[in-house]
Amino acid sequence: MGLISDTHGLLRESARQALAGCELILHAGDIGDAAVLDSLSALAPVMAVRGNNDTDHWASTQADCRCLQLGAWRLHLLHDLKTLGFAPSAAGVNIVVTGHTHRPKIEWRENVLYLNPGSAGPRRFSLPISLALLRLDGPAPQAELITLPA
Repeated sequence: MGLISDTHGLLRESARQALAGCELILHAGDIGDAAVLDSLSALAPVMAVRGNNDTDHWASTQADCRCLQLGAWRLHLLHDLKTLGFAPSAAGVNIVVTGHTHRPKIEWRENVLYLNPGSAGPRRFSLPISLALLRLDGPAPQAELITLPA
């Protein structure tokens, strides 16, 4: 599965190549343009959430958060982790995917995997341009951050 966030209207060819072959793509908000979702949809089914910068009319069709059951794993997708209004471990959520900070991160807390794929859009400060891949076919979720060329 491919995880991408904070494209801000820019879908790089390197991101498309990194996501090619994924069975599902999750976009954690700040999409920037509906054309980004259309382009990603040509690669695989896409589930997305609206970010704080997704204010144009097209973005009104996107939810603020999504809960998904993927096999044995319950996943919660939202843009800004600070807006998470519940304790994932208590709610049976195994994986939380967010964006917003543009900082890629993989972290386990209270048996919950927190993933931020970073920003795949325009470079911000000295932060890397990145996305993530997530595998759910083993005994535990396996995440990998992918740094993209500028």
